[in-house]
Amino acid sequence: MKIVKNYLYNVFYQVFVLIVPLITIPYVSRVLGATGVGINAFTNSNVQYFVLVGSIGVALYGNRQIAYVRDNREKTSQIFWEIFFMRGITIAGVLLSFFIFLHLTTRYHTAYLMQAILIIAAAFDISWFFMGLENFKVTVLRNVIIRLLSLVCIFMFVKTQHDLNLYIAILSLSTLIGNLTLFPYLRQFIDLPKWHELNLWRHVRPSMVLFIPQIASQVYLVLNKTMLGTFISVESSGYYDNSDKIIKMVLAIVTATGTVMLPRVANTFARGNLKQVRRYLYASFDFVSAVSIPMMFGIAAIAPRFAVMFFGPEFTAVGPLMMIESIVILMIAWSNVLGVQYLLPTGHNQAYTLSVITGAIVNVVLNIPLIMWLGTNGAMIATVLSELGVTIYQLVVVRKELTIQTLFSGIWKYLIAGVAMFAVVLYLNLTWSMSYLTLAAEIIIGMVIYVGILLGLRPKILQTVQEWRKNR
Repeated sequence: MKIVKNYLYNVFYQVFVLIVPLITIPYVSRVLGATGVGINAFTNSNVQYFVLVGSIGVALYGNRQIAYVRDNREKTSQIFWEIFFMRGITIAGVLLSFFIFLHLTTRYHTAYLMQAILIIAAAFDISWFFMGLENFKVTVLRNVIIRLLSLVCIFMFVKTQHDLNLYIAILSLSTLIGNLTLFPYLRQFIDLPKWHELNLWRHVRPSMVLFIPQIASQVYLVLNKTMLGTFISVESSGYYDNSDKIIKMVLAIVTATGTVMLPRVANTFARGNLKQVRRYLYASFDFVSAVSIPMMFGIAAIAPRFAVMFFGPEFTAVGPLMMIESIVILMIAWSNVLGVQYLLPTGHNQAYTLSVITGAIVNVVLNIPLIMWLGTNGAMIATVLSELGVTIYQLVVVRKELTIQTLFSGIWKYLIAGVAMFAVVLYLNLTWSMSYLTLAAEIIIGMVIYVGILLGLRPKILQTVQEWRKNR
């Protein structure tokens, strides 16, 4: 099945993305220190606002629109060039705004200039096009090669705390180069633009509809680091960022299903096959539950002593943050299925937007008081509650179109297996001397416990796996 192949491509890439930081983060954390890591996190969070505004929702909108018309080369060509040029114009305007911001700010000018390369890179990001075509092989292979080169450059050139700006430049340039390498593949799927037929502005309004929830989501994805860097210290922003990196690396394996399923559901919906759309959704919800629950409990169980071993003694505060943030793995997994895999491809843009705005409101209301009361832990609690708000809202919205009981029918089996695994692994983590060998042993033992209990409880995921194997 093409879905399974695309998912495996994405999982391979996400595992690769997971391994690279596992190699670089301990090195970078020790070389740059909490201050250097914090400056990178703080400046990057601010630059991401400009990237977000310049991109105006194209990642989701472009993916979906290409999926709708991908069987027609002429329409595919026209839509690609219209969206590409439209975003190029908005990026140019945002870049001008960035230099005005840089003139007004008084700190970290060089770091900001290095981060600004990401704004330029966003103009040349056409991964949404290949995702709409369900051609994931191209983007995965290109990104793997570029990330390997950036990995080599980090170890070769980043040697002291004074190399912070060089480190940021390597990360930013690798993103730009990775985006540019996709362009040679375009000629296989599209033709040169017919300039007199281009209508860029017809895409502004619908892409803005998807841009609004992305703005809202940035509130609780980026604003926390900005507020911590402003109200507490850049070190606190660095602690939050390191915890967030570990959680998001693990979470990326789960949300890879959303990347694969959005264009598939959109194309199925465009053909009017609503029954198949629901079938996709129920299977995907069960699958991400089976995968995200052990990840959530596993990260929480190893976090207390993992943070010190992995990041260094200076990052002891990251352990509790990881335990708190691990909850969002399950919340985001569910909201990814409901939002990205159902609401967006089936045209429920307003419902999706309101769900993300709900999360942003929860974050804004709780962030400042919780940060003032609990510091970095407070920001993380606000993040968890924000994601919970998004998920609850989406469940309320879909309850009339989907059967909630069917969605959650077998979740209790995964939770029982996850809790049992958590209890054993946490005990081992607190009693064993911590090393990479014992960490690997804890992970293996946890996996054996989880899978063993599932084999006894016989959840739906086992039947799904058997069906996938038959349809290979």
